[in-house]
Amino acid sequence: MNRLLHALFVWSMVVTVVVVTAYLFYTGYDYYSLPVEERFYHEHYDWFKPSGAFGHGLGIVGTLLVTIGVILYIARKQYGFLERWVRIKYMLEFHIFLCTLGPILILFHTTFKFNGIVSISFWSMVVVVLSGVVGRFIYIRIPRSESGKELEFVEVENLHKNLQLELQKSGLLQLSQSNALEFSGLRTIRKTIRTSSLEKVEQNRIWNLAKQEYLIQRRLKNLDLMKKLFEYWHVAHRPFALIMFVILVVHVIATLALGYRWIF
Repeated sequence: MNRLLHALFVWSMVVTVVVVTAYLFYTGYDYYSLPVEERFYHEHYDWFKPSGAFGHGLGIVGTLLVTIGVILYIARKQYGFLERWVRIKYMLEFHIFLCTLGPILILFHTTFKFNGIVSISFWSMVVVVLSGVVGRFIYIRIPRSESGKELEFVEVENLHKNLQLELQKSGLLQLSQSNALEFSGLRTIRKTIRTSSLEKVEQNRIWNLAKQEYLIQRRLKNLDLMKKLFEYWHVAHRPFALIMFVILVVHVIATLALGYRWIF
């Protein structure tokens, strides 16, 4: 997937989340904004309530999205599912998309009313989503191969040396070493490249090398810290995800036992 397709892929997911959220707020605002005790008298109460056709549907679809997002990501990461066709980076982004949109639908399914054991599942879900955002921030700061495999320190060092050799050939190694750890230095490098007599294609190639060198130097500096943070991150993300799913299963079983059905 080239940069343009990747950008379209990411932005299509972002736009979908924003549009769906805006639509749900727009269509049900007059209901959701009412005090809980007054909602029973709303003309569309049977439609928006958690057990109504719309509200129940949101809960079912939201649960399916989260479940699919988790299963696909675990299958790809742990068992190599679709490894030949989908890089782990893209699967992670799709996982984040499904596990962001799903909880939003579930939020509207609850009609912003949290009580009983379900509230534990909901707040666990909130922690999982927020920790997922933090995890993504840490994840992208750990150097990885094209397939998404985490690189060891020696492998990162080798990549670092190869980039330095390329920059040395371009006469920019010294400038890169002295300035690349500072953003202002990176801008200085870009200015130097632009004012050089090199052809445009070569300028772009060297600029891309300089950016890679900048990122590698920053990631080498914080590699051990980021790996430790990623280990600690799992302590929050996985247990709360498990709590969320266990209570979700209990909620679904209790709902079915009480005779609630969707449109079927």
